[in-house]
Amino acid sequence: MTSALLDARPGRTNAIDPSGPPRGSGERRLSTGLRSLDALYKVLAGRNYIGPATDRAPEPAPETPEPAPAAAQPPAAPAETLRVAEAGPAQPAARAEPVPAEPPPPARVRPVVTPGKGPTPPSGDGGGGGGGGGGAPLQRRFGDRGFRETLTRGLAACRRKLIVIAIFSFWVNTLVLGVPIYLFNISDRVLTSRSFDTLVMLTVVIVGAIFGHVVLDMVRRFMLMRVAVEVESRLGPPVLAAAAKASQAGSNRDFQTVADLQQLRNFITGPVLLVMFDAPVAPVYVLAIFLIHPDLGWIVCATGLVLLALAFINQRITAVPFAQASAYSTRANIQSDAMARNSQVINAMGMIPESVMIWGRDTGESLKAQVTGQDRNIVIAGLSKFVRLSTQILMLGWGASLALDGKLTGGMMIAASIISGRALAPIEGVIDGWRSYVQARMAYVRVKALLQSSPLNLERLRLPRPTGRLSVERVLYVPPPNKKVILNGVSFTLDPGESLAIVGSSGTGKSTLGRMLVGSIMPTAGAVRLDMMDLRNWDPRQFGQSVGYLPQDVQLFPASIKANIARMQEDASDADVYDAAELADVHELVSGFTAGYETVVGMDGSPLSGGQRQRIGLARAFFGDPRLVVLDEPNSNLDTLGEIALGRALARAKQRGTTVVAITQRPALLRSVDKIMILKDGAVQAIGPRDDMIPLIVGKGAAPTTV
Repeated sequence: MTSALLDARPGRTNAIDPSGPPRGSGERRLSTGLRSLDALYKVLAGRNYIGPATDRAPEPAPETPEPAPAAAQPPAAPAETLRVAEAGPAQPAARAEPVPAEPPPPARVRPVVTPGKGPTPPSGDGGGGGGGGGGAPLQRRFGDRGFRETLTRGLAACRRKLIVIAIFSFWVNTLVLGVPIYLFNISDRVLTSRSFDTLVMLTVVIVGAIFGHVVLDMVRRFMLMRVAVEVESRLGPPVLAAAAKASQAGSNRDFQTVADLQQLRNFITGPVLLVMFDAPVAPVYVLAIFLIHPDLGWIVCATGLVLLALAFINQRITAVPFAQASAYSTRANIQSDAMARNSQVINAMGMIPESVMIWGRDTGESLKAQVTGQDRNIVIAGLSKFVRLSTQILMLGWGASLALDGKLTGGMMIAASIISGRALAPIEGVIDGWRSYVQARMAYVRVKALLQSSPLNLERLRLPRPTGRLSVERVLYVPPPNKKVILNGVSFTLDPGESLAIVGSSGTGKSTLGRMLVGSIMPTAGAVRLDMMDLRNWDPRQFGQSVGYLPQDVQLFPASIKANIARMQEDASDADVYDAAELADVHELVSGFTAGYETVVGMDGSPLSGGQRQRIGLARAFFGDPRLVVLDEPNSNLDTLGEIALGRALARAKQRGTTVVAITQRPALLRSVDKIMILKDGAVQAIGPRDDMIPLIVGKGAAPTTV
C-alpha cells in the first residue's frame, strides 16, 4: 500500500492559479501537473476524496461515524496537510485521517504573510545550531552595530553644521569692519564737514552692524554648543560599547577614550575653534587694507607669512612633548583607577606610599613633558605677539609718512591699523591655543581608531535560541607578548543539561578556559562552539543573553539587588528576577534585608559580605534562563549553607536543561556535577564521569600519605 502527501500551500504560484475562483468556493483551477495528480488521488480515495484545501475547515463526510471537529483557520494560513491511504479494490471505504504536518524541505520553506503583521518565519526543528523547544525561529538582529558608519554619519552631520557656522563666521567678521569704517568717517568727514545729521545716520548704521555682529556671534556659539552635544551623544554609546568590548581581555585602557570625547566637546565649545573659523576671513581684511593703500597691504602680507612660519615651527617643536604628556597622563589615570579598586587592600596593608609613588612617577613625567611643550609654545606665542604689535606700530608709522605726503588721511591710517590687528589676530590665536588643538586632534584619533577597529562592527546573524550544546575543539591559547602556552589542546563536549567541574592546581589555566567559554578571550587556535556555531560568529547581544558567568572576583553595580540580578535591564520583569533568585536559592537571603530586593549596593559592595555578593552574582548568572552557565570558583566565599544552596541551584539548572561548567577545588561541589576534568599545565590530564573521577582525585590527594 502506498501513500501520498497533498500539500497545498499559499504563495505557490505553480499550484493554484491566482486568477481562479476565490478561496472557499467549490472549484479551483489547478496547473496541468497538479490536475493529473489530483485526479489520481480522487480515484484512490474514492468517497473520502478531499479537494484542494481552502480557508474553511474540512467538513466531515456523511459516512464518517465520528465527524472531525472543524478547526478555525486564520486567514492566509497554510492548509492542513493530509495523508491519504491508497484504497485497493478490497478497501474502497478507507477514511482519510488528519495527521500532523511534516516539515517541508528547508530550501522550499517560505514565510507566511499575515495581513498587518508582516512575514512570519516558519518553525522548524531548531536546525542550524539551535532550536529546541519546538524549533525557535530566527530572531532579529540587535540594533545597529556599524560603528564605522556611525562615525561617518556623525561626522557628516557635524560637517554640515560647521559649514553653516563658517558662513556665520564670515559675516560676523565682515560686520566688525564697521568699527574702523566708523572711525575713518568720523575723522575724515564728520569732523571736517561738521554735519550732525551725518554723524547721527553714520552712528545708527554702524550700531546696526555691530548689533548684527553680536547676534550672529551668539548664534554661531549656540550652534557650536549643539554640535558638541551632538558629537558626544552620537559617539558616546558606540565608544563606551567598543571600550567595553576591547577591555574584555582585562585592560581598561580603552575606557579612557570616554574622556577623549569630553575633550573633543570642550574643544568645540572653546575659543580656539572660533579663532580658526575667523582665520579664513583674514584675506577680506587684507583686501580692505590694500584698498586703503598697497604699501600697508604688503606689510600685513609679510607679517602674516612670518606668523605662519612661527605657527609651523610651534607645531614641530611641541608635538613630541605634548604627545608624551598625554601618554603619561593616561597611564597615571589608569593607576589611580587601580588604586580606587584596591583601596581596601591599600589601606589594610599600608601600601598608600608605594601606590602614590607609582602614580606620582607617571604624573611627574606627564607634567615634565607638558612644561617642556608649554614653554616652547609660550616662546613662540610671545614672538608672534611681538611681531603683531610691531606690525601695528609699523602700520601707523608708515601710514603717517604717507599722510605727510598727502597720499593718506589720518582716518584711513587709523582704520588700516585696526584692520591689520583683526587680520593677524586669528593666526596669533591659533598659536596660543595650539596645545588645545593638538590634544583634541589626538583625542579624535584615539576615538576613531577605537570605533573602526572594534569587533562589534561585524554584524552577526541572529540564530535560533541555543540548546546548550558546548564543544571545545583542540583549543590552544598563547597570549601576547610573552608567548607562554596557557592552554594546549583542550577538547571536550557537553550535551544540553550536562554539568562539568574543572579542577587542577593554581596556574593551570582553569580561569582562562572559563573566560574563553563565555567569549571574553578568543583562542589562538582551535574553536569553542555553542550549538555547533563558533563563539566568534554569535551576535554579542544574543550570546550574552544566552550565557551566564560568575567570575572569581564578583563585582556588583552601585544599584539595587533587583537591578543587579536583572543585569541592569530596566524592562526586566519582577517574575524573571524572582525566578533567577529562586533558581540560585538566594530569595531567603535577600528577604533578610530590610529593603529586600530594593536594597542598594554601594560602590564597595556594602552592605553585602563577600559570600552574599557571590550568591547575588550567581543569581545574576542564572537570570534570563541562560543555556550555558560558567562558574569560576562559585563557592570560594561560601559557608556550608551557601554550598548547600549552590548544590540545589545546580540541580535545578540541570532540570531546566542548562549546561553548567564549574571551576572549583572543593570536593563538596564535585558531587553536584556529571563530569569532572583535570587540567595540568594547560592540558587535559583526565576527563570522565563523576563517579569514576572522584576516586582518582582522592587517590592523588592521598598518595603522599601512603608513600
